[in-house]
Amino acid sequence: MALGQMLSGRKLGVHSIDHYELDVPCLKTAKKFYTDFGLDVEEAHEYLALRTFSSQHVWSYLYPSDKKRLRKIVFGAYAEDLQALNARVEQSGQMTTLFQNAFGKDGFKFIDPDGVNVEVIVSQKVTPNEKDIDAKQTQVSGQRGAAFRRNAAKVQPTRLSHILLFTSDIERSIQFYETALGLKLSDYSKDAVAFLHAVHGADHHTIAFAQSSAKGFHHCSWDVVSVEEVGLGAKQMTDQGWTQGWGLGRHVLGSNYFYYVRDPWGSYSEYSYDIDFIPADLNWQAEVHPAEDSLYLWGPEVPDEFVTNFEA
Repeated sequence: MALGQMLSGRKLGVHSIDHYELDVPCLKTAKKFYTDFGLDVEEAHEYLALRTFSSQHVWSYLYPSDKKRLRKIVFGAYAEDLQALNARVEQSGQMTTLFQNAFGKDGFKFIDPDGVNVEVIVSQKVTPNEKDIDAKQTQVSGQRGAAFRRNAAKVQPTRLSHILLFTSDIERSIQFYETALGLKLSDYSKDAVAFLHAVHGADHHTIAFAQSSAKGFHHCSWDVVSVEEVGLGAKQMTDQGWTQGWGLGRHVLGSNYFYYVRDPWGSYSEYSYDIDFIPADLNWQAEVHPAEDSLYLWGPEVPDEFVTNFEA
């Protein structure tokens, strides 16, 4: 039996975000920001490609433009699900176009109800099938626990965890992405933020939506291997002059430890550790939560502009 069949069973839905694409005002500045953040940045003739140092997979492409904007989201799906997903998107009222991309991958594209360009391609699942368990123990008695700062290694995230977008209609976004692409609601803070996960085994959120007056890109989240790396990443970025951010803290919804670094265009890159994981065979019960639980369990106060949609 094929891997896709074993994992999907009767569930129909995309399995991961293959990559996303952004327009940014300056590729040179973007290269420095994401290199400082700890990503492997490839500079091509007309774009940047973002990888982690642990994989050759391209998680994001950045293109030059007059301002920052989300260019497209590309979801990955199993080959046997592509036709049915295409049909579900059309049944949801969006016109689709079939294509084969430059790498020979079959897919279809459409524009979602908020005007976001979306593609679904046949690709390998790039998110984990089970939660990573950190087996490290507290430092034993009689040994030094912390590294000397001069010996601290540079933080290098291991993978993209999720992205969060602004939407002009959060209820519509939830309904569309559940109905059309098979994502499932994980948790929801009414009229504020909604978290959705892929159904083949995924982090607590594969994509999230925050209420705004228009579409927009809020943040990309990158998985690191410890709380220590979240803190070291924050120091790593402030040392390089990227001083605006939020954290260190811990979320309620998703449970991950976080530090957000603000990029030059008003969106954020997040160091994330120990996010909740939803196995493929678990029927996770989504809940509606009060506003006080929508952002954090503990940490510094939220910066005033953290939820500002500068693309609006």
